[in-house]
Amino acid sequence: MRLDRPGSTPWLDPSHWWPMLDAATAELDPPIGVISLDALAWNAHSLLDRAAGTPIRVASKSVRVRAVLDAVLALPGYRGILAYTLAEALWLAETHDDVVVGYPSADRASLARLAADEGLAQRVTIMVDDIAQLDLVDAVVAPAARAPIRVCLELDSAYRSALLGYVGVRRSPVREPAAARALAEAVVARPGFRLVGMMGYEAQIAGLTNRGAGRGTIIRAMQRASASELAERRGAAVAAVREVAELEFVNGGGTGSIESTHADASVTEIAAGSGLFGPRLFDGYVHFRPAPAASFALSVVRRPTAEIATLLGGGWIASGPPGPDRLPELVWPQGLRMLPREGAGEVQTPVTGLAARELAIGDRVWLRHTKAGELSEHVNEFAVVHDGAVVETVPSYRGEGRVFL
Repeated sequence: MRLDRPGSTPWLDPSHWWPMLDAATAELDPPIGVISLDALAWNAHSLLDRAAGTPIRVASKSVRVRAVLDAVLALPGYRGILAYTLAEALWLAETHDDVVVGYPSADRASLARLAADEGLAQRVTIMVDDIAQLDLVDAVVAPAARAPIRVCLELDSAYRSALLGYVGVRRSPVREPAAARALAEAVVARPGFRLVGMMGYEAQIAGLTNRGAGRGTIIRAMQRASASELAERRGAAVAAVREVAELEFVNGGGTGSIESTHADASVTEIAAGSGLFGPRLFDGYVHFRPAPAASFALSVVRRPTAEIATLLGGGWIASGPPGPDRLPELVWPQGLRMLPREGAGEVQTPVTGLAARELAIGDRVWLRHTKAGELSEHVNEFAVVHDGAVVETVPSYRGEGRVFL
């Protein structure tokens, strides 16, 4: 899989794009997951353009397809993986030499495996934000009996607004530079650990859509204020930690915050992953618009009335606060909508609208998932489409028999 920069953007014309994917995969039986090679390549290069020279660490949770991770990491400008569990990191580290676990782990079996393998211990970095997490590692394997464990500290990067309150996600308890330095000193003082990095994820910028007037205007103002506050606080925290340890990297951001994260001089790399697949959620930003690189198709299997066609499956609901924006998006044929009392169901999804009247048993309907990597948990493989044809099939983590979370 090669991700050469495409010279055109055919996905901007839905009347061409979705029928092309439908024709390319006509011999495949739904449910099918599809990755457009051109759209994926466009997204990968777009992320690099936005990063403007700051290396990008690929967030694997937003992909969960090893062939895609490998192809993206082959592009100059991408460096390393941000994994979401330690077990996943150990698996990926069999073929990759720089894997940071983005979340703390209490997986004792994986900690024991990491501690017992010097090669893995050199390639995998765990995340901590509490001394208790160090205690857990020591309880699994004593420092004298293990290879040194690489450690990254996470800084709370949420925004505290006088008007809006706490805006962001509840991650690290370490917020101020003094607290970051204190934890760094604790790590450095502990035998069996090596402090190599810092991380801060500004979810209120990277993952909160900001398109439109009204609410969008408020969110954009909050994001500007948050970026300014975080640049000052993170810069001071990084400087304080660098007085304690020589850091290899300082990671920040996500797909939605690349520009502001790049502007923070204390950050040495940016995490991004969702922008590669371009799910429905990321249509809602004003400063970028990824291509719909990943999508899926379901079959029409019932016609309960002349106005309703029923799809087999479809209940692929995205994580996050429950609401209509977590449902898959019906994209082709245009003019379809779900029934309010059924929505997207575990085994069936009735759809209605003008286009539903023309659907026959065996026809296919195309959808986009709201979030990126979660689509990979529902299909064993993706058909990769290029130039109007399926050029290869690649397994998801699920297709390789791996479910990490």
